[in-house]
Amino acid sequence: MSPLTGAGNDRPATLADVAALSGVATSTVSRALSNPGRVNALTRERIERAARELNYVPNSQARALTSGRTRAIAVLVSDVTNPFYFGIIRGTQHQLKAAGYTQLLVDTEESDELEDGTLHKLRCSFDGAILAASRLTDRRLTALAKEIPLVAVNRQTRGVPSVFIDTPSAIEQAVGHLVSLGHRRIAYAAGPATSWPNEGRWRALVRAAERYGVEAVRIGPFAPRQYAGAAAADAVLHAGVTACIAFNDLLAIGMLPRFRERGVRIPEDLSIVGCDDIFGADFCNPPLTTLTAPIEQAGRTAVAMLLSRLDGGPSPVTRQAVTLPTHLTVRDSTGPAPRNAPTTNGASTA
Repeated sequence: MSPLTGAGNDRPATLADVAALSGVATSTVSRALSNPGRVNALTRERIERAARELNYVPNSQARALTSGRTRAIAVLVSDVTNPFYFGIIRGTQHQLKAAGYTQLLVDTEESDELEDGTLHKLRCSFDGAILAASRLTDRRLTALAKEIPLVAVNRQTRGVPSVFIDTPSAIEQAVGHLVSLGHRRIAYAAGPATSWPNEGRWRALVRAAERYGVEAVRIGPFAPRQYAGAAAADAVLHAGVTACIAFNDLLAIGMLPRFRERGVRIPEDLSIVGCDDIFGADFCNPPLTTLTAPIEQAGRTAVAMLLSRLDGGPSPVTRQAVTLPTHLTVRDSTGPAPRNAPTTNGASTA
C-alpha cells in the first residue's frame, strides 16, 4: 500500500502528496492543475489521476498568492429575487463551471453605492466581474473598467465590454402590434430612474409612436417588482390609454390583479405588454404578451468575453460588444382596442 494512501484520513491532501504519488516535482503538479497546457499530456493525466485518488482540493488562497489568480468571477445583479436574473445566473454559472472558475454572486439591491463598494471590498477575491444591469453612472462604469476586468450585461457604455439584450427593437415590434389592433394612445410604465435599459426602452417607444402617428405617455418611475403593480395600474387608468408597455414582466404581472379589482378586463378594456419573458409570464391570468430575451445566453456570452481577456490576454480579435436580438411573443394580454378608445394628436409626453 502506498504510504500516502491514508494521508487523507488525518489531513487534507497537499500538492506535495500529489507530487509524491505521481512521481513528479511539486512545481510540475502546480502547473498541471493551474495551467494544463504547459504540461505534457501523459504527465498531466498521471497527476490528475493521483489528485482524484487523494481527493485533493486546491487551496484557492494559496494559489492566488503564487499565481495572482483566484479562478473566481464576481457576478453582480441588482435584485436576486427578480426572475430575470435567474437566467443570467444560470448562464454564468454553467459557463464558469465548465471553465474551472467559481462564481461569487452578489445582490446589489438596486443600489449603485452598494455595487461600487462591493467591487472594491471583494477586489482581491476575484479575477474579473460581470455586472448585470449595473446601476452605476457611465463615468463610474468606464473608470471601473480601467481598474477591473469586467463585462456589463444589458448596458452599453463607451470603453466598457458589453453584452446588450436588444429590447428596444422588440419595443418597436410591440408598438407595431398594438397599432395593428387599433390602439392610438400607449403608456409606458417606467422602471427605476437609475436603470440604463429603462431610458432605451422609452426612447424606442417614442420613435415607434412617431413613426406610426400615435401617442406615447410615460408614467412612473416604479420599482421593477410585483408589489409596484397596483400603483402602476392606477396610473395607467388615470392616463386614459388603451394599452401599456411595462418596464418588465414583474411590474406587468403585478398590475393584473389591480385591474381585476377595479373591474378592468384584460385585454377587452386594456392591453398589457411586459418585457423579458420571465418564468411565469405565460402562467398568469391572462398569459402575458411580452418581449422575449435570450437571458441565459447573455450570461454565457458575458463569461466567454471576460475569460477571453483573462486567459488569452489583450487581443485585437477579442469582441468588445455583443448584441443579442429579442422578439415579441404574443399571448392573451393584448387585443383589439375598445370601440370607445380616445383619439390621438400624435404627441409624445414624458
